[in-house]
Amino acid sequence: MPAFVLHAQDSSDDVPVTALVRQLYEGQEAHRTRCAVAQDVYDGDTEVRRAAALVRALSDPAKWGGRKAVYRRYAFPRLRLVHAIDDAVAELGDTWPVPAPGGHGTGQDQRQRLLDQLARQRWRPKGRRRWSPGLQLSDMAHILPASIVAGLAALLARTDWYMAVGAGLALLVLLTVFSSVLPGRAPIFLWLRRESRWFLTTTFLRAPDQDESTEVSLLRPVRSWRAIAARAYDVAEALKAGGDFHLQLCVLALREDLRDNHRRWSWDLRGFKRPRPPMLFLPRADARNGGIELIRAVSDVRSRRSEIDPLVVVAAVSARDLPHIERGTAPVTREPASPQPRFSDQLRTLYREWARTLRVRQTPSGERAGLPWVMTVPLPHDQLGPVEDRHRHLRAATRPPLARLVWSLHALLLVLAVLTTGTVVRAHTLHERYCSAQVLTANRDTLRHVPPEGGTECIGLATGDVRFADWLPGADPGDDPKPLADRNGSPWTVGQLEDLIAEQNADVLAHRTDPYVTVVYAGPLSHDPHGPSLVKGAEELAGVYLAQAVINKGPNVQLRVLIANGGLDLGQQVSMAHAVAAYAAHDPTVVGVVGLGRDLRSSSETARILGEAGLPIVSGTNSATYLPQEYANWFSLAAPDQWQAEQLGLIAAQLRTPGKEQDALVLARDTRNTPDMYTKEQAYYGQKMLRSRGFTVPSEPSLYTLDGVRPEMRQPAREICQGTVPSVIYFAGRVEELDSLMYQLNREPGCSGEPIAILTGDDLSKADFLHDRNRVTSEVTLYHAALAELEKAAVQTDFYADAARHLSGVTAQKWGPGTPALASGQTALAHDATQALHDAASRDDEPQSRALTWVNLRTVRIPNMATGTIDLTTAPPYGDRTGHSFVLKEVRRGDDGIAESRVLCSRVAGDTSPLTRTQCAIGEPR
Repeated sequence: MPAFVLHAQDSSDDVPVTALVRQLYEGQEAHRTRCAVAQDVYDGDTEVRRAAALVRALSDPAKWGGRKAVYRRYAFPRLRLVHAIDDAVAELGDTWPVPAPGGHGTGQDQRQRLLDQLARQRWRPKGRRRWSPGLQLSDMAHILPASIVAGLAALLARTDWYMAVGAGLALLVLLTVFSSVLPGRAPIFLWLRRESRWFLTTTFLRAPDQDESTEVSLLRPVRSWRAIAARAYDVAEALKAGGDFHLQLCVLALREDLRDNHRRWSWDLRGFKRPRPPMLFLPRADARNGGIELIRAVSDVRSRRSEIDPLVVVAAVSARDLPHIERGTAPVTREPASPQPRFSDQLRTLYREWARTLRVRQTPSGERAGLPWVMTVPLPHDQLGPVEDRHRHLRAATRPPLARLVWSLHALLLVLAVLTTGTVVRAHTLHERYCSAQVLTANRDTLRHVPPEGGTECIGLATGDVRFADWLPGADPGDDPKPLADRNGSPWTVGQLEDLIAEQNADVLAHRTDPYVTVVYAGPLSHDPHGPSLVKGAEELAGVYLAQAVINKGPNVQLRVLIANGGLDLGQQVSMAHAVAAYAAHDPTVVGVVGLGRDLRSSSETARILGEAGLPIVSGTNSATYLPQEYANWFSLAAPDQWQAEQLGLIAAQLRTPGKEQDALVLARDTRNTPDMYTKEQAYYGQKMLRSRGFTVPSEPSLYTLDGVRPEMRQPAREICQGTVPSVIYFAGRVEELDSLMYQLNREPGCSGEPIAILTGDDLSKADFLHDRNRVTSEVTLYHAALAELEKAAVQTDFYADAARHLSGVTAQKWGPGTPALASGQTALAHDATQALHDAASRDDEPQSRALTWVNLRTVRIPNMATGTIDLTTAPPYGDRTGHSFVLKEVRRGDDGIAESRVLCSRVAGDTSPLTRTQCAIGEPR
C-alpha cells in the first residue's frame, strides 16, 4: 500500500481535507483498528529533527489504540534502541567524539565513553521510568524463560516439587537483581534480544570495520557483546553527523517493529490476532511539524528496503505544500476518461497508475523519480462536504480469528489452570500410589498398600532412594529405634541392614570393570505388631547381607542384592513378583530370587510369574511340598511338610500303645478366609500320618479361628478337654498361636492331670523357650520340627566367624548356634540359599545368564555352609530332593516353671541317611 497524501484541488479547501483525515482516524479507531495520529509539533532545529521527534513519539505503545485495540499493545524495542543511542550522544555533548584523533587509544576512549553512558541509561531512552506502575520487570522476556528452564531442570533431576519451584524463583530474583538493580551494567542477555540481532544484521547501516565481528551467538556472549558495542559506536557517529540518516534509521526501526508486531508465525501468533494493518494519520503534514519529511523518509526507506511493512499512512497536505511532495515526479499520461467519472472510479484509476509506474519510479537512475511510494489523491470540492452518518462508520463484517480463541491469554490461563489442576491431581495420585514420587514422575518399582490392620506398607522392589525401613514405626530420626529390633533377640534393624547392603551395592557398581550378578531377596519386611518379630524378614535379610559381604571380599564374581517386600506375611507377594519381573526385564544381571519363605495360596502365582520371567527361586524356609513338584524354578532348602510329618511319625509311633485304641486329633487354623497354605498342608499330612500310626482320628480337623489377629482357642480347648482327652494333638498352626493354646489347655479342668503330646511343624523354629518367651503347660510335652541343624554344622563352617566380622558393627556379642538371633535358623538358611544361587550364577568365575543359572542350580554342591552341605544335585525337575537339614526337638516344662528344650535327633544338610526311631527316642511320658 502506498502512503496516501490527500490534498484539495482548490487551496481554499485545505481545512475540510484536514477534517476528513481526522474523521477517518475517528472511524478507524472506533473499529478498533491500530491507529496513531500525529498532530503535535515537537522540538527540533530542523525539519528532519522535528520529524525524528515525531517518530520518537510513535514509540509509545499508548499512541497506537490503547486498550481499545485488538490484542495487546505494540512493542518497539528497535526504535527504543535507536533512541537510547541518540540520547547517549546528546548526553555526551559537543565534545564527543574528538574531531581529530589525539594520541594512542583515543578512538577506544570515545567508544568507552559512549558505552559507559549507555550503561548508565541501561541501554534505554532517557526519561523512561525504571519501574512502571504495573511492575513490569525490565528483562522479563528473557529472565522468565530462564527461570522456567531452571525449574524444569530441577524437576527432571527428580527433586521435590518445592525444590524445583524454589530453584526457579531463586534464579528469577537473582537475574532481576542483576538486570534491574545493579547500576552501570548492560542488561542481562542483551546480545540475545531481538533488537540486538536486528541491529547487527540489517544492511541499512554502514558496514563496520572488517576487524569487527557482526555475529551474534548464544554460546559466545563476549564476542557478541563486542559486535554490539562496535555497531553502536558507528551508529552514534552517524547520528552525531546529522542529516537524513537519523530520520531514516528511526523510520526503518519503526517499520521493522511493526513488521515484527504483525509477524504471524511468532510464539503468540500475533499476526493472526491483528488482521488489520496499523494506520498512521497526519491531519496536517507540513514543514512545521516535520510531517512532509516523514512522508519522504517512509518512501525512501521503502524504496531502499524491499520488504513489505504493514503500515498504512494517510496524510493531508495543503495545496501550497503539494510541490514538496510531488517534486521530481514524472508526468503521467492518463487515458481519456468518460465524462464526469465517479470519484470511486477516479481513485481506482489513480491506484492503477501508481502501481504501473511504481517499478520505474523506484529506479535510482531516473531523473524525475520523485517519491515512488507516495500516492497523491486530489479531492474535488464536491467530495469535501459533510460525510453522511450512514457511511461514516461502515465496518466490514469480520469474525474473531481462530488464533485469538485458541491461543490467547484467556486460553492460556485456562490451559494453565487445567495443567496446574492436572499436575496437582497427578502428583497427589502418584504420592498416593507409589512409595517414591515427585511432581510428575515416580519410582514405579514400589507401590503403597494399606492393609486391613491399618498403617501403610511399601510393596515391590526397592530401587533408587526407596528404603522399606522408612515405612516402619520409629523410622523418623527423633523416634526410638528400639521398636525396630526383633523381640526374639535380633540385634539388627531393617534400616541398618538396608544401609549395609546399599554400601555393598555401591562398591560393586563403583568397579564396573569387575563382573557382577544381581540377586533379589523377597520377603516380609512390613511391620507386624502382633507377631514374635516386628519385622519377620529381618533375620533372613541379615543372612542375605552376610552372604553378600563374604562373597564380595573374594576375587570371584561380585554380588549385588536388591530387596523386595511382599508385605506383612507376604500377603502382597504377587504384586511384588510383578515388580521384580518387570525390573528383571530390563536388567539382565538379575539371575534369581532368594526368600519367599511363607507358604500362601498366592505362592503358586508368584512362582509362575517369576518362572515366566526366567528367574529361579531358592527359598530357605518355605516348606511347601507342592511348589517344587509343580514349578521347575523352585528350589527349597527347608524340608517339605510331607516329609516333616513322616519324621514326626517317628515320635507318634512311640506315643502309641500297641493293641489299645488311642485317640488323636488335628488342631488347625480355619484357613477358608485366610491365604495360609502352610496350615492346610500341615493339617493334611499330619492327619494322614496319625492314621497311618494307628490313632483314631476324626475325619475333619478341629478348627480355630482368628479374632482379628489373635487366635480364638477357648472353644477348641473346651472340646479337647471334654470327655476322652486325646493323647496326641497334631497342631497345624503358627508359632504366634501356640501360647494361646497352652493358656487355654492349662485352664480347662478336663485336661488337668492328663498327659498330652503335641506334635507340630517347623514354624516352631522361631519359638524362644530359653528366654521364657514361649511356654508349655505342665501336662503337655511338645514335639516339633526345626528348620536347620546348626550345632553339628558349626564345627566346620565359617558362618559364625563371618557374622562376627561383618555384623560386629551392629552389635557386639559372641556368635554361635545358641545366639538368639541365629537360633531359629532363618539367618543361616537365607545365607546358604544366597550362596547357592550365587554359585550357580558365577560358574567358572564368569557371570551366568539367568537361564544358565537356573540350569546350574541342579549341579550346586557347596560344603561347610551354615547348615551343612548344600547339595541340589538330588533335586530333579518337578520332584522332591533329599538331604535336608532337619531337627526334632522335645520341649517340657521344668521344675522351675520354665520350658526346657532338647534335641531328640537331627541331621545336617547333605546327609541323606534316614532318621530312625531309635535315634529319635523320646523321654518318659508324663
